[in-house]
Amino acid sequence: MSHFALIAPPYPSHFAAMQALGGELIERGHRVSFFHQPEAERWLSDRRVGFVAIGHAECPPGSLDLAMRRVADPAGPLRLRRLIKQLAHTTAMLISNLPQALSEHRVDAMICDQMEPAGGLVAEACKLPFFSVACALPINREPGLPLPVMPFGLGLDARLYEGSVQVHDWLMRPLHDTLLQACHRHGLQPRSGAHEFLSPLAQLSQTPLHLDFPRVGLPKHFHAVGPLRSTPSQASPNWSFEPGKPLVFASLGTLQGHRFDLFARIAKACRRLDAQLLVAHCGGLDAHQQARLRQIGATVVTDFAPQHWAVRRANVVISHGGLNTVLDTVCAGTPLLVMPIAFDQPGVAARVRHHRLGRVLSKRASVAAIGQTLRQLLDEAAPRDAALEAELAACGGVQHAASLIEAALHSGQPSISENTPCPMT
Repeated sequence: MSHFALIAPPYPSHFAAMQALGGELIERGHRVSFFHQPEAERWLSDRRVGFVAIGHAECPPGSLDLAMRRVADPAGPLRLRRLIKQLAHTTAMLISNLPQALSEHRVDAMICDQMEPAGGLVAEACKLPFFSVACALPINREPGLPLPVMPFGLGLDARLYEGSVQVHDWLMRPLHDTLLQACHRHGLQPRSGAHEFLSPLAQLSQTPLHLDFPRVGLPKHFHAVGPLRSTPSQASPNWSFEPGKPLVFASLGTLQGHRFDLFARIAKACRRLDAQLLVAHCGGLDAHQQARLRQIGATVVTDFAPQHWAVRRANVVISHGGLNTVLDTVCAGTPLLVMPIAFDQPGVAARVRHHRLGRVLSKRASVAAIGQTLRQLLDEAAPRDAALEAELAACGGVQHAASLIEAALHSGQPSISENTPCPMT
């Protein structure tokens, strides 16, 4: 059996998806370990998955909390610049420390989040087989398609897409410089973008093909495996909701759960509609803020809700556009209201709008606008997309992903996908 190293950005949602895949490989007899800065171990819940702490000098105590604060509030040029430098610092730390750690722990192969290019770079430098996972929207680039961090739809002027790529790459210059310097040190072909460090064996994506924009340029070893999840608990929480009254579930994810003002506008809109509201703030609100939300319209306010249950119990889900929440909601067939905040969330929202799976509002939308949109979603039939439903039923999740990895590792050859690109719609 093999020892797999998991490499991902030190954020809860990315660790959760990679941990679910790692858990499936452990069930098959393999050994799996995350490699990252010491404080990132907090995101592990499956103790079967190992953790190797590296970068003690570069990432002293408190550094992860600082990074999380920067990720949670990237608005403004100065904050965004600091965040990008932080990303480059983390990538540089991994590139510096991974080779020795991988050798000491006798790693056989690497499974690398697309969003952390250090994984692919180090795998090439160490001549280890590696596999890429798109926990967020795929970063594979195609002419005529917007980058996943952009809010654009399809059919716009090509110059808009080209210009946005140039701006994006200019902003990401600190990371690009880090990658170029590392390529030079390790004798690798010069490359500077994360999209240039993807696996030649298998690229796995949580995003179903029929949820993404139509693509024609994906590599043959790209596989849309769907949500990477462990088996969800079937237990229902002991919360009291009034039968026959609509229920709205609002979650802004682990990084944006501190946004009290947005939750407050949602709560006021639900009160005007006489709708029940379940808020999951992921630990982002204090006791006073939670009590205030209940006063102005929320029915239940909690840190975490069982998402698999919540998206099925609700009549409408309000999300920031985090891919995990959107995928779970789409799987449940529940209408979505997406209010994107940062990163790939505007891109997820654009895809929800394109496939008519819900509505999109600005994160600054008024109480009246939120209420009007919720009313429309409650009055409409639940969204249905037969092609997407069929793909979700067949994509295979962690079981399919693990099988693809095992097959490619055993053969040493790319794992060719049977998926075909989505037709242009």
